[in-house]
Amino acid sequence: MARARRALRVHRWYGEGPLHLLLMLASFALTGYAGVRLLAGGQWPLVIVWFVGAALLHDLVLLPLYALADRAVAGYTAGTGRHRAWTAYVRVPAALSGLLLLVWFPLIAGSVGSGAAAHYEAATGLPGGVFLGRWLLITAGLFAVSALWLLGRTVQQRPPGAARRRRETKQRPAAGD
Repeated sequence: MARARRALRVHRWYGEGPLHLLLMLASFALTGYAGVRLLAGGQWPLVIVWFVGAALLHDLVLLPLYALADRAVAGYTAGTGRHRAWTAYVRVPAALSGLLLLVWFPLIAGSVGSGAAAHYEAATGLPGGVFLGRWLLITAGLFAVSALWLLGRTVQQRPPGAARRRRETKQRPAAGD
């Protein structure tokens, strides 16, 4: 009883359950640890420049680009009855592919210097030239899985009597009945 009362008190004070609060505190602790480790190397001016540059690149270049692409997909599917649901099947693989491109861009573009390329090759055990092809394969796979998922959702099997029952409910009684 006391435990339920305490959980209710936490829910009133925090707005969510205690498990959510615990997960949020753990994520903030992990973020703080990563931040301390990142800034401890003496390279903090470069980290700040990278962070500001990434924010500006996202807000001024990437956001308008993917907003435009999202509008194009939404406009293309607007004639269908379920365009909002169908748009998600393009958004999710595109977002995941874009995230992979953002994280691995130097390797995918082949624009790393010889020292950085040697570092990446030593860390991954792969030559630098394989990343573009693998990213394209992963992107194609993401869109293929999304298309199959959409196909599975739209072509669901109906129960055998569903069409007959639907016709029966659509018939209206005559005016004189």
